[in-house]
Amino acid sequence: MSIGAEVAAHLPFLRRYARALTGSQSTGDAFVQATLEAALADDDLADSLRGGRVPLYKAFNKVWSSAYMEVEDAQPAGGVGHEAAAQDQLKRITPVNRQALLLTTVEDFTPAEAAQIMDIDEDDVESLVREAVAEIERESATSVLIIEDEPLISMQLEDLVKSLGHEICGTAATRTQAQEVVADKTPGLVLADIQLADGSSGLDAVDDILAIESVPVIFITAYPERLLTGDRPEPTYLITKPFQEDTVRAAISQALFFGSSRPLD
Repeated sequence: MSIGAEVAAHLPFLRRYARALTGSQSTGDAFVQATLEAALADDDLADSLRGGRVPLYKAFNKVWSSAYMEVEDAQPAGGVGHEAAAQDQLKRITPVNRQALLLTTVEDFTPAEAAQIMDIDEDDVESLVREAVAEIERESATSVLIIEDEPLISMQLEDLVKSLGHEICGTAATRTQAQEVVADKTPGLVLADIQLADGSSGLDAVDDILAIESVPVIFITAYPERLLTGDRPEPTYLITKPFQEDTVRAAISQALFFGSSRPLD
């Protein structure tokens, strides 16, 4: 397999990580593009990418940790508010502990692999993850709408959300049910499946909500690569089914950390 084909296989997931880390589709994708451009300009770096996901993410990390980029907002006008808020957050903090958490949960790297990517000791990774988890426990509570048509998964998400100190403002298995919940109360966060019970779309249900209020949204899907092409406005936060609870915790934390988002046009 060529280097290009190997890298292409991992790109959707690198985009997922970059977007979650930066809180922005356009900023995350810009860092991914900068990583690929760096590889094209450096034969040794390009050759190292034959090693799979770890060297690719390590190359990304070098770009992420050393560059402060002025990224032109590629989102439609509706996304400007969140883009600005995300950039303000990035200027105020250095989210190294959240980086370690995302790598070991959302991206499912081992602590040893995360240590390689971040170029630090494995013990430091584990310490950073503990710091990030402690931050999650101190976060303010919000109300969460769960849009999920599988009852067992919906119940699992409810229990997880409550364990993090948040309340459930409602659950929905269809777009219509989601509209009914939001008509009564606007959520502070939405967890949404893509394919719903009656054939309706979680994407459309979220669009209905974002037409009323800009809130953080996390999509859950068995096919994340279909929504991570970088070719159009796409989700900033995306979880793969079947999911681990730690992955959901990390995604919720990161979404709330950056605040309001409009992941889709």
